[in-house]
Amino acid sequence: MTINLKAAKRARTEKLPVIRKEGNMPAVFYGPKEASTPIRLNEVEFVKAWRKAGESSIIALEVEGETHDALIHEVDVDPVSGKVRHADFYVVEKGKKVQVSVPLVFEGSAPAVKELGGTLTKVLHEIEIEAKPTDLPHDLTVSIDSLVTFDSQILAKDIKLPSGVTLVTDPEEVVALVSEAKEEVEESAPVDISAIEISEKKGKKEEEDAPTE
Repeated sequence: MTINLKAAKRARTEKLPVIRKEGNMPAVFYGPKEASTPIRLNEVEFVKAWRKAGESSIIALEVEGETHDALIHEVDVDPVSGKVRHADFYVVEKGKKVQVSVPLVFEGSAPAVKELGGTLTKVLHEIEIEAKPTDLPHDLTVSIDSLVTFDSQILAKDIKLPSGVTLVTDPEEVVALVSEAKEEVEESAPVDISAIEISEKKGKKEEEDAPTE
């Protein structure tokens, strides 16, 4: 499924508040054979495309009649409002392989969790791969069914990759494991009541012996 997104070239002199007030957002696209070009596009349409494509699926970026195969390379989001402030598009070369980070989707049930009461730890949430733009997966599925004991681990090399996709992340990198749940026992020191009583009596004695003004 091709994800299309329309944009228009933006003059560097355009004021960003005006662009945003019109419901648009500033962005830029660039690539090995593409000069850095400022653009503006509809914010709502961008967010829809971003949700579908993530940062590992190709987007057909149409800029004034010319279409570029691009990846959403970086997105700047306002930490308070959650609104997208800016986006970078990386234009890929057709036929050339690219390296991207692809999110991992965990599925299944780990016996070490269900039967042994362990805790599932997801060490990695994405891995880096290399592939031609047309072969890039949106995400990769990781089955946790193999986590049978506390010694079981899923490594990067255990993830099944689609045809034409190669692993860039260290193959021995741990992706997920199940650790034994440890109960924390809080030890409270016994209260010495006699010491408290002695301290109270001593305090009263000092008050009685204190000289009065």
